[in-house]
Amino acid sequence: MLIEYGIGSRRWRSTAVVSLFGAVIYAGVAITPTDAAGEEASTRPSFTTDLSNMTLEELADIEITSVSKRPERLSDAAASIYVITRDDIRRSGATRIPEILRLAPNLEVARVDATQYAITARGFNSTTANKLLVLIDGRSVYTPLYSGVFWDVQDVLIEDIDRIEVISGSGGTLWGANAVNGIINIITLHSGATTGVEGTVGGGTEEYGSSLRYGARLGQDLTYRLYAKGFAIGDSLTETGSSVHDAWHKWQAGFRVDSGQTGNEFTLQGDGYDGSIEQAVNDDKTIAGGNLLGRWERMFSNGSVLQVQAYSDMTQRIYPGTFGENLYTYDINVQHHFEAGTRHNIVWGAGYRLERDDVTNSAVIAFFPARRRLSLANMFVQDGISLGQHLELTLGTKVETNSYTGLEVQPNARLAWKPSGQTLLWSAISRAVRTPSRLDRDLFVPANPPFLVEGGPNFKSETLISYEIGYRAQPVSQALVSVSTFYNVYDRLRSVELAPGGVPLLGPFELGNEMEGDTYGLETWGDYRIWDWWQMKAGYNYLKEHLGFKSGSTDTSGGVQAAGNDPSHQVSVRSMMNFPCNLDLDAALRWIAALPNPSVPSYYSLDARIGWIALKGVDISLTGTNLLDRRHVEFGAPPTRSAFGRILYAKVQWNF
Repeated sequence: MLIEYGIGSRRWRSTAVVSLFGAVIYAGVAITPTDAAGEEASTRPSFTTDLSNMTLEELADIEITSVSKRPERLSDAAASIYVITRDDIRRSGATRIPEILRLAPNLEVARVDATQYAITARGFNSTTANKLLVLIDGRSVYTPLYSGVFWDVQDVLIEDIDRIEVISGSGGTLWGANAVNGIINIITLHSGATTGVEGTVGGGTEEYGSSLRYGARLGQDLTYRLYAKGFAIGDSLTETGSSVHDAWHKWQAGFRVDSGQTGNEFTLQGDGYDGSIEQAVNDDKTIAGGNLLGRWERMFSNGSVLQVQAYSDMTQRIYPGTFGENLYTYDINVQHHFEAGTRHNIVWGAGYRLERDDVTNSAVIAFFPARRRLSLANMFVQDGISLGQHLELTLGTKVETNSYTGLEVQPNARLAWKPSGQTLLWSAISRAVRTPSRLDRDLFVPANPPFLVEGGPNFKSETLISYEIGYRAQPVSQALVSVSTFYNVYDRLRSVELAPGGVPLLGPFELGNEMEGDTYGLETWGDYRIWDWWQMKAGYNYLKEHLGFKSGSTDTSGGVQAAGNDPSHQVSVRSMMNFPCNLDLDAALRWIAALPNPSVPSYYSLDARIGWIALKGVDISLTGTNLLDRRHVEFGAPPTRSAFGRILYAKVQWNF
């Protein structure tokens, strides 16, 4: 498929080629395949039978896996978890994962420029936010360069996403280091649910894109899909209206194969991508990569389930004039879930990850040594103990070793009380760590002596002790509500200390662990179905941070403010209406409080979408974002920070 885009005076061309990859064993989230050809039609996507037709009771019973690494109902999960459903995604009109994540009221999502986003949960937000773990079908996508996520390359075919499970709160016991403040788990559809041909074409004032997917059945127990997609996005603008020169384009292609019957399932999937990003100075940035994943799950006669997973991932990022990176990741883990007697529900497992990070240094910034080989090994166990008909205690711990700090222990205790089928009260105490990244240990600025800033040779893991209390209920048949409060105590946070022999205010400086503090807050959201054709959702977040330096710290850089730039309040309201003649009308209003440093004024943002199913299998939609003001800033420092105005995007999607 040849895709050509034009935005303003710029034109790009990319050829998307779908390629099949070799076999690699991978295991992750359990998804049940279709068992017979006769069931295929019921599992295929439909524009007229979607989650918008489910009752709130059925939505509360959605099966999730991220909280306990085993299937459980959303209404039983003892955590602050929000599920973005497939229907939520479709009706948002969003074309990229970061924009979809705005639907989660327990996340902070701020757009930085044409390619970058600052995304976190429960504070410490920045363009290099490092306390949030992100998974795509069980594959971790964080970079050891700074323990964060490059959001410009995290992509799947949006129409293939089944759901996104968003947990705010510590998840280190099950998911390991860097699952400090939250987890995002993006889960795609089984290939048996995507047979046939589906395509999309869209364009508007900022972006153009298209995609094509083909899925089919090979015999009774084997299904597959192939896809290719591409897009181009124009330059963002500063507050004064000048170009930031950050336009970009990207293509991606991939496949998924699912085989086996329920109880003995295997999945193989892979993706490849390539793109470039304009720079105001120097040649364009380039981004490229690919991954291979495999999954095997076996259910035994006694009801226990064994999962084996492995994946390989390669990413390449070249920033002319700044740095270049080639990262190779290899990961394998085993997980076993079983019940012991009538009271114990146990999940345990072990894993190993090997990363090879090769950096090309420049005169501006350097990582020494330029090549690092990093390893991460872990074992975990968690037991859900029934203390009665309505009470369950969950105890678990993860023991993990890494190349920088060695052994780390992350325990967890959760208590859940369900006095009725519609009400859940829960509390949790947990410990989590953020292990050092290459930025913490290996960074040098500039690349040659005398250095101004150096990585800390003894930089330790940042730690968190988290206390949580939550409530989830369906007080009436038309309403769902969730309320969570938390108190987080952080230690050994990153600071900028005077290096031995350094001169105050002149340096050199090195990264240390001399910051500490606490945060507390409230997260609440609700879902109300006014009538069968009209549903409302709303959310509110409150966050308060108290951070400071330890006695003896020499940090004078303003590091407390640099630790994160977070709003103290966030409010969101969404309306979803279904009208006769197959018309949808959706609107989302957000209010984000001001950011302290760098200062960003508070702002309102209104998004709206109108969709029409013109023919069977043909969906036409028009989406408008940032409709209330001409332009507003969401993140960053003046004078070159981007400001975002009204954006229109029209899309045609067909399925047959």
